[in-house]
Amino acid sequence: MRPSPGRPWAGTSLRLRITAIATAVTLVCLLGLALVAGRGLGPLLTQSADEELQEALAGAARDVVAGRSPTAPDGLAVHVLDTAGDPVGPEDAGAAAQEAAVAAPDLTRDQVRTLKASTPVTTGPPATGNDGGPPVRWHGTVVTAPDGSQRLVVAGTGLVGQGAAEESGGRWLVVIALAGSVVAGVAIWFAVGSALHPVARMRRSVRGLAPGARVEVPGAAAGELRALADDFNALLDRSEATAERLRRFTGDAAHELRSPVASIRVQSEVAVANPDPELSHEVHADVLADAERLSALLDGLLALARSDAGELPPPEDVDLVGEVRAAVARAGKQPVPIVVKAMATEAWAAAAHTEVELVLDNLLRNACRYTRTRVVVSVLTYRTGVAVLVDDDGPGVPPEHRTKVFDRFYRVSDDRARASGGAGLGLALVAQLVRRRGGRVAVGDSPDGGARFTVVWPRTGRAGA
Repeated sequence: MRPSPGRPWAGTSLRLRITAIATAVTLVCLLGLALVAGRGLGPLLTQSADEELQEALAGAARDVVAGRSPTAPDGLAVHVLDTAGDPVGPEDAGAAAQEAAVAAPDLTRDQVRTLKASTPVTTGPPATGNDGGPPVRWHGTVVTAPDGSQRLVVAGTGLVGQGAAEESGGRWLVVIALAGSVVAGVAIWFAVGSALHPVARMRRSVRGLAPGARVEVPGAAAGELRALADDFNALLDRSEATAERLRRFTGDAAHELRSPVASIRVQSEVAVANPDPELSHEVHADVLADAERLSALLDGLLALARSDAGELPPPEDVDLVGEVRAAVARAGKQPVPIVVKAMATEAWAAAAHTEVELVLDNLLRNACRYTRTRVVVSVLTYRTGVAVLVDDDGPGVPPEHRTKVFDRFYRVSDDRARASGGAGLGLALVAQLVRRRGGRVAVGDSPDGGARFTVVWPRTGRAGA
């Protein structure tokens, strides 16, 4: 099967999809972290310089207050300015101001106010003629000199190589993110392969299973695999049960169809070989009976096939009291009377008229076939359902047969002559139609001494009279 153009993942393995998605997510996360880290590299370097400048500024401020020339560590510069931001003379600034690694800053008024508020500032290259120099970070504080004058003590350092460090660090972080994604992708590929290996082994074992065999269930530690093996075995059980029912159904259907067809053929041959009008009339009557039997059998098979295929009309409100009376009228004249008992004049159930007719006709036909004196049909209404009870006073259904009497082609008696009744499809059709509507069927003992067949359909919201 070729992949659909609109589905790029169609036809690819689960292992490849998981690896690709996980690698892509890893790459996005690592690139995001690299971007955040690259942007934070500059502030981190500036923070490190601020810590050194704060320490140097504190020492210089103590020196100025004590009247000493301030000193600065290597790589840092300390200058003493007046409150306007102008350098003081050498006698006030000391040697450190004269030999500073960074010249005295050329500060604007706003920058002086900022430094006097103990807030750091960053200025451009110092006025040394080297326009390509690095920016300078300054910290300042106001102290009182021994003569009572206010002095602005500043400490600064050039941010040498910070821009290059940020650019280079960002590139390296991106390279590391790409390399990490590749490594993660390879690791994920092998990890997913290892995780799916038991599934592939189980798949191969399923392909090679012999008829009736089952998948070996792993130990309790393999939770998902154990559940998968159990599901495989349950599916195999259902498949074999369905296949067995189909074989049995096919065999029984062929057997049932063979009998009336063979009878029609034999009697037709007799009629052809003996063209006697009286014999021909008897043969035609027998052929008609066999044809009717064959037609009923085919109708039952088709109804069961449609039910198996889910070809059911949508549910509707059906008055079971009216349907029971109509079924009794359709039954016509019977050797025994049919009595109808109903708790109400109406009892509405969720079903379909055609289904209810089939169910009631089969139940009445079955009861009339085996009863001795009468058949009683009762309609009972419950909170959630409507039940139809069909009682007879015949031989009943022994308990060991009650769980199978609704199976297809099952009979309590092995006698399959026409005198024994139908083909064993009526009650199977009853059970199939009722159960597919969410109802239930059962057979038990009748108060009259025979069998009681009970069918229950879900009740609708329509109230009965």
